[in-house]
Amino acid sequence: MADERRDARRSAADGRGPQERAVYIISVAAELAGVHPQTLRMYERKGLLQPKRTSGNTRRYSERDIERIRTIQELTQLGGISLAGVKLFIEMREQLEVMQRRAAELERELQRRARVASTPSEIVPLHSVVRFTWGEDA
Repeated sequence: MADERRDARRSAADGRGPQERAVYIISVAAELAGVHPQTLRMYERKGLLQPKRTSGNTRRYSERDIERIRTIQELTQLGGISLAGVKLFIEMREQLEVMQRRAAELERELQRRARVASTPSEIVPLHSVVRFTWGEDA
């Protein structure tokens, strides 16, 4: 119980939301996802899951982990995809999410710079305003 309270305080301090709080032991997580606990251990060995660990080395799963287990089950059972394929799919999806967040961040920065550049107090290089004709062959 003390481990659970410490984990809850730690996740709140980290700014992790309720989806990230690892609160379910393996048997509960397996039941919620509709799989056997041994399946979760296998997914962990294959690198598909990375449950948090308590100080006593007990696995703890979050809501996000449960959703991931359901996704793995859907891809393997309904999609006929191998676990290696599922791992690749999940890694690519995570990379895409990172790239989308980065693109949104860059877009916000570009918009901020455009607002700053359009202010009347901006210093504009003289050569962009006036064109000097001397020294040029007419």
